[in-house]
Parts: sequence; structure tokens; C-alpha cells
Amino acid sequence: MLPPELPPLPALTRAEGELIDRYLEAVDLLGRINPARDGDTYRGLRAAQALVGRAVALRDALALMHQRGETELHARTLARALRVLDGERRAARVTVPPRSDS
Repeated sequence: MLPPELPPLPALTRAEGELIDRYLEAVDLLGRINPARDGDTYRGLRAAQALVGRAVALRDALALMHQRGETELHARTLARALRVLDGERRAARVTVPPRSDS
């Protein structure tokens, strides 16, 4: 049995697509660095080192949008794209996990 088909991505400019991709890469790395999550320091260190390059790529994606005259972020459309790409789950790894009363 095949998994259910995901909804299609909304229409994005190339620069918006680049912004979404770079943003999610940075979010994934921040989730790996999150000190409130289990893991080891080496994994966090490697993610922090990679984050520097991803932050530059994210900045460049935003700069390109601005240079092209894309001066507004269309939040509803970009949020739909993030949801299709599992952005909610990925961003949740950046937050402090709920308190466990054990």
C-alpha cells in the first residue's frame, strides 16, 4: 500500500523556494544543537559548524529576493510550503520539550 499523497507545494518563485529550503536546513541544524534534547556534544558541535554556512546561504537567499524586487514575504503561501515540507515537525525540535512529571 502506498502512503497518502502529499498536497502539492504552492507556486513559489525560485528565490522563495531557495528561502524555504535554506530556512529548513537551518531549522534542522538548530534542532540537532538544541541542548534540551538528548544527544552528544560532538553532534551538536558538527551541527553548529554547519549552521554557519547555512546561515550565510539563508542570508543570500533573502538578499537575492530583495535584489529581485521581492520585498514582501507572502506568509500564508510560505507557511503552506513549510507545512507540505514537514516544517512544523522539524521546527518543533528547536523548542524546549514539554515537561515530563516523572
